[in-house]
Amino acid sequence: MRPPIASLVVLLLVVAALTVIGLDGIHTGGIPQAALDGEQRIAADTALSMRTAIEAEASTVRRTANAYPATSTSTPTAALKALTSARKSALGRALLDARTGKLLATGGKTVPLSGVDARTASGHGEIPPRLVTSGGTRQLLYFARVTLPAQQEDPDQDQYQAPSRTDRQWLLVVSEALPALTAYGDGRTAEVLDASGSVLTTAVHGKAAPAVAHSGLPATAARAAHGSGSDTDASGSLLGATTGSRRPVAGWAQVASATGPGETDDLGLVVLTSRAVPATTTAADYSRFALEAAGALAVVALLLGLVLYFSVQRPLLRLYLSAGRLARGANGSEPTARAELSRPVPVHGFGELARIGRALDALRRQLLGESGPQELPARRGPGYRALAVAGVVVVACWSVPMVFLLNRADIATAVPAPVLADQQARTEIATQRIQQSLDQSYTDLSAAAASLPGKSRAAQTDVLRQSLADHRQYRSLYLLDRSGDITLRVGGTPLRTLVHVPDGAGITNVNTSGRIPVIAAYTQVRADKGKDQAAGVVLFGEIDVKVLNSILPRPKLGSVWVTDRDDKVLAASVGYRAFQSLPDSGLTRLVRATQGAPGTTGTATSAVHDTSSGPSVDAAAPLAQSGPTARLGWHVVTAEPAAGLQIPAVQAEQRTMLAGILGLAVGAACLGWLHVVVVRPLRAVAVLVERLAGGDRRTVLHPVNHDEIGSITRRLELVRQALPERDRAARSGHAAGPSRSLRENTLHR
Repeated sequence: MRPPIASLVVLLLVVAALTVIGLDGIHTGGIPQAALDGEQRIAADTALSMRTAIEAEASTVRRTANAYPATSTSTPTAALKALTSARKSALGRALLDARTGKLLATGGKTVPLSGVDARTASGHGEIPPRLVTSGGTRQLLYFARVTLPAQQEDPDQDQYQAPSRTDRQWLLVVSEALPALTAYGDGRTAEVLDASGSVLTTAVHGKAAPAVAHSGLPATAARAAHGSGSDTDASGSLLGATTGSRRPVAGWAQVASATGPGETDDLGLVVLTSRAVPATTTAADYSRFALEAAGALAVVALLLGLVLYFSVQRPLLRLYLSAGRLARGANGSEPTARAELSRPVPVHGFGELARIGRALDALRRQLLGESGPQELPARRGPGYRALAVAGVVVVACWSVPMVFLLNRADIATAVPAPVLADQQARTEIATQRIQQSLDQSYTDLSAAAASLPGKSRAAQTDVLRQSLADHRQYRSLYLLDRSGDITLRVGGTPLRTLVHVPDGAGITNVNTSGRIPVIAAYTQVRADKGKDQAAGVVLFGEIDVKVLNSILPRPKLGSVWVTDRDDKVLAASVGYRAFQSLPDSGLTRLVRATQGAPGTTGTATSAVHDTSSGPSVDAAAPLAQSGPTARLGWHVVTAEPAAGLQIPAVQAEQRTMLAGILGLAVGAACLGWLHVVVVRPLRAVAVLVERLAGGDRRTVLHPVNHDEIGSITRRLELVRQALPERDRAARSGHAAGPSRSLRENTLHR
């Protein structure tokens, strides 16, 4: 009896304390924390794009060197030209002897080789890119080893004899500018810093505020990055000095790998993004509301505890004592029994306890011989079950407004404009990552296609197998003739439903239905080097959709989808079915709002939508209509629940709702517990004791629980056993105490 009542009071007081703790820490004023977090994540996304570009360039340089068909008679000049002729972005190039570090050939601008010595050139393993200074500008050096067959000292030596010298190795060094940096979001500046905080490259979207450009944030960001270590993708946010009603918000992130040693870990590069946002002048403090709500719940808890104590606990304990007195009187000696049974049983409380009290008093009179069995009147009025329900209703009067009415966020104003702009900017960066991945797939396929002309079918098969091994994004590579038949294939079984052979080159969908979306890069294969393309020969590379799925997830970006021109889902960061519609009609309208005039790219857009789970910050951006993806018409769509962002109004709504749900759950659970262990057993005992008072001497009363009600039931059973002799004595005209055997049986029980 006591645990449910005590638990109800204690747990409701705990909920009241949690309400104060949860709401007291929410304050608005100045710059929202969500804007700081958003800028930090934008910097991290931009750093990821730069890291991906550097790693892709380093891999391309190495694959080109590995694929070079070197011979023992290859000259350094010819080899350097062949290795770098297709690299339009190369500023300078050099070829070194890997054993001695001697310069063998150069091309383009002078390559700064002061940091490249013989020990570096002759080392083992891959050499990561390096950041160097040339002509006052910072450049990246990419390295690759070129292995040449050993030269034979004697030209007349049998070719099957072992060569007298080991294989030679050259070191290819290519200098390039830093990858192009793009800033997203109006007024945002993106900068790449070196370890000292010097700005290496800058990109501005729109017009940046002067306070951002001259705020000293680069040096602060470089120090913060240096303090966090250089082997992780650390990131953070900064605040600049307020100018007027605006204040610079900056985010920084290291261009380093998050999953272990990477190509860019030793470069010391840091991406800094910044944007001036309006400072909030109106502050909202939820401390007073938290104290008022917690105080109201504390009052409810104490009142419920007092009501249950005086209406259930005390009457039940008194009834427990009265039942014990009757049991002693029924089984005691004549003087003792008379003394125990002389006092009437007080009727306390209402409902079941009152019924039991009246029945016990009737049994007392029967034990004294004052009356015989009597039918008690049917119960009237509410019982203790109604009291439990009323308690739940009282708790609900506090909880329901907390869940549905109080601190409700207005979706039109709850999400600050900078947070909405950050979601749009991050969606555009996600679009850039998709673009990078597809462009790289097309570039890799074009390189494989350039190696096919003039080779036998077996040699072409080897080229495609090597390409499939080097580029894990492909699930299948195959050649099509003009009729669309596959003439050569490596990898998995093609999933295409495309029936015609496209002209030109690029990225395309090769199916429009099915369980797996099929995206492919394709390019024409020329008949031979320097000649026209072969008639109808097209190289296709089906891209595994899992590659796109793996690119999409980013912290606090929410759910991400890639849709085709018909707004059907091709890839997503969450579970989906191929070619299904977007999960919300608001997202579909948002995608259509990005579409510009025919033939134009369109513009990114964002909005806040009200969903069943609360406000959602959504954005959509079109894939650039240039390069291999020019004719795709794809979009990237994101949706982040506002509850996942640190927006004060949304936090207050969520925590208020949580407090209401906890209060209602605690009240219902504890009062339900009270109903199970007290009210329901009381109802059963009330029925049994009224039958006993009405003359039913055959029904045995079995205690179910070892508590107060169980003790009352055991004592009523003793009374039931004593009543038959009392009835016989009353009929014979004299009173008799209980027999010895009955007392012994009672003691045994």
